[in-house]
Amino acid sequence: MKHSSSPTNTESGGAGQEPVFEVRGITKVYEGEVPVHALRGIDLKLFAGEFVVLLGHSGSGKSTLLNIMGGLDTPTEGSVHYCGQEITDFSERQLTFYRRDHVGFIFQFYNLIPSLTARENVALVTDIAHDPMTPDEALALVGLDHRLDHFPSQMSGGEQQRVAIARAIAKKPDVLLCDEPTGALDVKTGVAVLEAIDSVNRELGTTTAIITHNAVIADMAHRVISLADGRIADVNENEVRLGAVDLKW
Repeated sequence: MKHSSSPTNTESGGAGQEPVFEVRGITKVYEGEVPVHALRGIDLKLFAGEFVVLLGHSGSGKSTLLNIMGGLDTPTEGSVHYCGQEITDFSERQLTFYRRDHVGFIFQFYNLIPSLTARENVALVTDIAHDPMTPDEALALVGLDHRLDHFPSQMSGGEQQRVAIARAIAKKPDVLLCDEPTGALDVKTGVAVLEAIDSVNRELGTTTAIITHNAVIADMAHRVISLADGRIADVNENEVRLGAVDLKW
C-alpha cells in the first residue's frame, strides 16, 4: 500500500533524522547549440538506511541527479551536502576520496575486467579501501561464493551484475547509487540482482538509491520519487515494502 506526498515533501521518509544527502536547488544545463536543461531546481533529502527509487522516463533527469550526488558530475546551480559537507565545493582530489571512501556505484553495464576472475575484479576495490570486506565475503553476500574463480565470460549477465554489486559494496560504502542495474537483464535475472541489492540495504543498512524507468521496482522502496522534465513530479511512500520475488512483473 502507498500513500502520496506533495512533490515538495521529499524528506518525510526520515523525519527526525539528519539527512545523508541534502540536495538544494540543483539545476543542470548542458550547453550546446541548443542548451539542454537536464535538472530544473531539485530539492531532495535521503536518509540513513533508506531504499529510494527514482522513477521516470528517459530524459527525465534521473541519471544526471545520481551522477551529481555521486560526485561524477557538477551542477550548474545549487548545492549537494553529504553528511553536512558540501561536496559541490570539493576539489577534484576531495571528490576522488569521497567517491572512493563513501559511495558505491552500480551501472547498467557491468564494467568487469574480462581477464580477471570474480574474486580479482572485487579485489580491485578492496586493495585500495580502508576497511573493506574480503572479496570472498562480498561475493558470498550476493550469492556468488561458488563462482569466486570464474571469469566474466564464464558467467551469465545476472552473475556478472552481481559481481559488479559485490565490487561496489566490498568497501562498505555508506551509499549505493544504482543506475538502471537491471536494464540489460531479463526478468528472472533482474529479480536475482534486485534481491542482492535489497539484501545489502537490509543487512548492512546502506542508503540505496536506484534509478529506473520500470515502475514495478517501486514497490521495493521506502520512498518513490518520480521525475519528469528535470523536476520532482511526485513522491510516494510505501507502507509495506515488497521483496524482489514478490513484485508483479
